[in-house]
Amino acid sequence: MTNEKQLMTLPVIPLRGMTIMPDTIIHFDLNRDKSIQALESAMMRGGLLFLVTQKDPDVDMPREEHLYHVGTIAQVKQITKLPNQTVRVLVEGKCRGILQELTEENEKYLEASVERIYEGGLTQEDEIKEEAMLRQTKELFAVFAAHYPKLDKNALQRYAKVTSLGKLLDQIAANLPMDFERKQKVLETIDTQERYELLCEHLQREIEIAKAREDITQKIKGRVEKNQKEYLLKEQLRYIKEELGEEDAFSDTDQFEESLSQLQASDEVKAKIKKEIGRFNKLSGSSSESAVERAYIETLLELPWDKASKDNESMKRAQMILEKEHYGLEQVKERILEFLAVRSLTKKGESPIICLVGPPGTGKTSIARSVARALDKKYVRICLGGVRDEAEIRGHRKTYVGAMPGRIAAGLKQAGVKNPLMLLDEIDKVSNDYKGDTFSALLEVLDGEQNVRFRDHYVEIPLDLSEVLFIATANTTQTIPRPLLDRMEIIEVSSYTENEKFHIAKEHLLKKQLERNGLDRKMISIQDSAIRNIITYYTKEAGVRELERKLGEICRKAARKIWESREREEELKVKVTASNLEEYLGKKKYSLDKANKQPQVGIVRGLAWTSVGGDTLQIEVNCMPGKGEIELTGQMGDVMKESAMIGMSYVRSIGDGFGIKPEIFKENDFHIHIPEGAVPKDGPSAGITMATALFSAITNRLVRSDLAMTGEVTLRGRVLPIGGLKEKILAAKMAGIKEVLVPVENKKDIEEIAEEIREGLTIIYVKDMKEVLRHALL
Repeated sequence: MTNEKQLMTLPVIPLRGMTIMPDTIIHFDLNRDKSIQALESAMMRGGLLFLVTQKDPDVDMPREEHLYHVGTIAQVKQITKLPNQTVRVLVEGKCRGILQELTEENEKYLEASVERIYEGGLTQEDEIKEEAMLRQTKELFAVFAAHYPKLDKNALQRYAKVTSLGKLLDQIAANLPMDFERKQKVLETIDTQERYELLCEHLQREIEIAKAREDITQKIKGRVEKNQKEYLLKEQLRYIKEELGEEDAFSDTDQFEESLSQLQASDEVKAKIKKEIGRFNKLSGSSSESAVERAYIETLLELPWDKASKDNESMKRAQMILEKEHYGLEQVKERILEFLAVRSLTKKGESPIICLVGPPGTGKTSIARSVARALDKKYVRICLGGVRDEAEIRGHRKTYVGAMPGRIAAGLKQAGVKNPLMLLDEIDKVSNDYKGDTFSALLEVLDGEQNVRFRDHYVEIPLDLSEVLFIATANTTQTIPRPLLDRMEIIEVSSYTENEKFHIAKEHLLKKQLERNGLDRKMISIQDSAIRNIITYYTKEAGVRELERKLGEICRKAARKIWESREREEELKVKVTASNLEEYLGKKKYSLDKANKQPQVGIVRGLAWTSVGGDTLQIEVNCMPGKGEIELTGQMGDVMKESAMIGMSYVRSIGDGFGIKPEIFKENDFHIHIPEGAVPKDGPSAGITMATALFSAITNRLVRSDLAMTGEVTLRGRVLPIGGLKEKILAAKMAGIKEVLVPVENKKDIEEIAEEIREGLTIIYVKDMKEVLRHALL
């Protein structure tokens, strides 16, 4: 059997994901410009073109190395133009062609030198051999067709009339369900006998696959029949149990199976629950183990495995809700809106793990509830204050009596979806005991890399917490272990300014208290001046809880007055002003610690941070005859005592430069006192204040009364940075201070403080004690 060859130049159309065989008629679509240009060129040359398959269908501008070397020379039969610059072409494969090389003369389309392959004549011996292979191929295809009833019914009749082995092999290959790479292998097999062996091997393989598939189908059919048999037996068993009075146990199983069929969960979870239902079905309804198993299955069925709520995607709506329900807290609002923007862009977005740290009453818990409303998330609050058992987080093992899932799993069960907002309240007040480390249990919960498969001891199946938006609250980070702190995004929630408290009271708290006490604005009016006086003289806190209680007290007394007037058949509208405020709240509880009117020797105003906001501290130093001893009073802590000693050492070290005789330190005692002795005080930020007070007392120089200062001092007089500046600056402003000295390294912190707070204050940055003394002393 011989093949004849002939060289010719033809336009080339690269095919993506398909191989066209000789002796077949097929249509396909063209949309690449070069391919359409090649088709037009072929039509001008008599309609012959070379169809060759790309090795990689994704290559858009193929070169010679991207193409197979064996293709099909085809005759164009019909061309149809479609919308979107697409052309549908009908071709008839004529014979094989071997790509010799692509010519570079034409840039508009691909053109190649192609070697045309003709199947030559046969000898008598070859004819007998070909006839045998022809019959064998037809028989094998008939067996194949018997396993595929959907195959073209006319194919067998059509192939029966084919007398050429090569033509039959190509036609069968073209119509077999195989990928283009296998068809290309058949196309590249030019020798007819080799092609016959290759195709027969593939047909035999497909027949074996078909037989295996039929076996599987039969087994499935048998299993379905078995399930029907089980159903009949179960119905009989139901009747028997009804007669024996055990209907409830069986109805529970039925109910569980129905719930399982409706459960949105992975196959792994469903298989586990199905196994537990099977166990429960075998248990006696009166056994204690049956009750434990029932509770366990109910818990598994109630957990939201793959059930998620659709979150709000409108940033405008989220921002409106946050602004409406909370005044201030800009950093928290900004972080939530960032999360919403990222998730809207990526369509997923990792849920952040945020920890809000700040004094009590500053709105940490309530902002979490507002965030849930803004994002349309289910809200779950888990209070961790006083939790000391690891099982509270991870759950109890089922072997214990009264075992139950941990608070995280219970929170998901309560929410009913796998993507709620979960508030971990008071995370800094978690404690430990011999039952385990609760903080360590929280490490897995709050780790974005690990909580994808959080394992609760009771549930036993891993829970996906990656879509839960965790917000934790704390008053301080000092009691939270460093590894846990590292897993959370810390946002500081600082004390409210007097102006912020006023707006919160007027826009939120007053409205809330009026509703609680059955009042409206027609029955009572509270003037702005009265609200400001409540803030200044009746509350001393970082947050607004006491302020809300005072407003509630006014509303209750007003409600009593209104009800008494109605009993007398009179109409009364209560007006609360600054002048009559004492009628409702009694005498003023607090007074402002105002700046001294006159400069004094040895008295310096310092600034301090407390858990309820900023405060001013007046440090007093007296110098008296004695033996050089130093007396410290006013409940100073160890750090503050050390600051006093450092201040004294510094003053002694610079004494020569200011004419201070060394004998003064030996012949005099020094008494350093901070008023309000019943209140404990500590911290490093009073260092420069003590050093200035000591220097003033020793040199008998006056200290400015309109000036306050804060900063830590070293032995060499360098001023170090401190924290809590917003609260300290606020306290200075309320005390009537005009000028504040702060460390130069705190300049960046001052710039972050709102202009509203800094207004009316002169901030002076100091880097050493010489600058402090120059500004403070007269």
